[in-house]
Amino acid sequence: MKLFASATAAAADFSALVLVCVIVLLVLTTMIVIFSRYRKCPSDKVLVIYGKVGAGSDGSSRSSKCIHGGAAFIWPVIQAYEYMDLTPISISVDLRNALSKQHIRVDVPSRFTVGISTENGVMQNAAERLLGMKTDDIKQVAEDIIFGQMRLIIATMDIEEINADRDKFLEAVSSNVETELKKIGLRLINVNVTDITDESGYIEALGQEAAAQAINTAKVSVAEAERSGAIGSAEAEREKRIRVSQSNSAAVAGENEAKVQIAESEALRREREAEAMKRAIAAENIQTAKAQEESYGAQQAAEIARANLEQAKLEADILVKAQIKKKELELQAEAEAEQIRRKAKGEADATLLKMQAEADGLREILMKQAEGFAEIVRAAGGASDDAIRLMLADKMEELTRIQVDAIKNLKIDKITVWDGGAQTPDGKGSTANFVSGLMKSIPPMNEMFNMAGMQLPEFLGKPVEEAAAAEEK
Repeated sequence: MKLFASATAAAADFSALVLVCVIVLLVLTTMIVIFSRYRKCPSDKVLVIYGKVGAGSDGSSRSSKCIHGGAAFIWPVIQAYEYMDLTPISISVDLRNALSKQHIRVDVPSRFTVGISTENGVMQNAAERLLGMKTDDIKQVAEDIIFGQMRLIIATMDIEEINADRDKFLEAVSSNVETELKKIGLRLINVNVTDITDESGYIEALGQEAAAQAINTAKVSVAEAERSGAIGSAEAEREKRIRVSQSNSAAVAGENEAKVQIAESEALRREREAEAMKRAIAAENIQTAKAQEESYGAQQAAEIARANLEQAKLEADILVKAQIKKKELELQAEAEAEQIRRKAKGEADATLLKMQAEADGLREILMKQAEGFAEIVRAAGGASDDAIRLMLADKMEELTRIQVDAIKNLKIDKITVWDGGAQTPDGKGSTANFVSGLMKSIPPMNEMFNMAGMQLPEFLGKPVEEAAAAEEK
C-alpha cells in the first residue's frame, strides 16, 4: 500500500511538472512570437504596415500605415510589413530642344536629387505608389515627371530670364517639380543646373554683348580716371606756383622795405624787379591755362571719337537690316509677280480651250443641222418647197401652240365695254370688234414668215392683201 501510494504521488508530481513545463513553453513561445513581430524602424527607412491597419484620424479607411523613426507590433496573419529606403536618388536630366516662350529651343542639362518623403500624407502616397518598386524604377518615374515640368516652365519664360535670373528659374523648377513629386511620395532635395545653351547661339550672343558692354564701361572709366588725374595734377601745379609766388612776393616786399632806408636808388631797381616778377607769374598762369585747355580738347576729341564709333555701329546695324529687308521684299515681289503671271497664263489657256471647245461644238451642231437639211431636201426629191412643207408640217403644232400661248396666260380681272349699240358697216357691234381686235393682236403667220425673210407657201394661205384683192374680183 505504501509502495502504491508512493507511485501515485510520484505520478502526480510528474504530471504537475509536465503541466508547468507546458505552461512555461507556451509562455516562452508567445513571448518569442511577440518579440519576433515587434519591428523597429531605422532612421534611414520608412516602415510600411499593410493589411488591416484600422481607420485614419478622420475616420476614413487606410490602405497602409507608415512609421518613421519608431516601432510597431505586426499582428500575425492580418498584417504584413515592408521597408522603403530613404537613400537620396541622383537623377541626371539632360533636357534637349526645350521650346522657350520666344520659340527658341534650348538645352538645359541638370541634376536633381530626390528621395522618399517623410512628411505626413506624402509618405502615405509613397507607400501607395512606390512600395516594392526598385530604385531604378523610381528613378525613371521621377525623371519623366521632371522632364515634363521643366519643359512646361521653360515654355513660360524668356531666354533672358532663364539665363540671367538663374535664382528665379531654379525657384520655379523647384516649386513645380516638388509639387508633382509629392503626388507620388517623393521630395526634391537639390537642383543643380550645369549650363544652358541654345541651338541658335542666342545665349552666346547675349554673353558677348555683356562682355562688350563691360569692356566699353571699363574704357570709359579709365578715360575718366586719366582725365581726373590730369586735372588734379594741373591744379596742384597751379597751387604750388601760386604759393611759391606769394612767398617770393612777401620776401621781396620785406627786403624792399628794409632797403628803402638804405638807398633811394634801390627803389627803381625794386620796382623793375617787381614788374618782372609780375610778368613771369602772368606768363606761368597763361601756360597753365593753355595746358588745361589742351587737356580738355583731347578729352573732348576722345568723347567725339567714341560717339562716332557708336553711331557707325548703329548705322551699320540699321543698314544691314534694311538691306536684308529690301532683299526679302524683292524676293517676295518677284514670287508674287511670277504667281500672277502663271495664274494669268493658266486662265488664258483655260479660256482658249473653252472657246475652242465651244467653237467645235457649234461647228458640229451646224454641220449636223446642214446634214439634216440636206437629208430633208433629198427626201423631198430635191424640191426646196416640198422640204419646207415637210419642216412646216412637223413644226405646225408647235407654231400654233405658241400663238395660242400668247394670250393664254393673259390675266384680265375685269373688262368693261360701253356698247352704245352702234354697228360698223360690216354689221358688227363694238363688243364684237373689241374681241376681234384682241385676237388680231397675235402676229399672223404670214407676217412671221416675212420677218424671217421667207414666203408662206400657198397651200397654207395667201397674204391679206392678196386675199382682199381676190374677194374684190
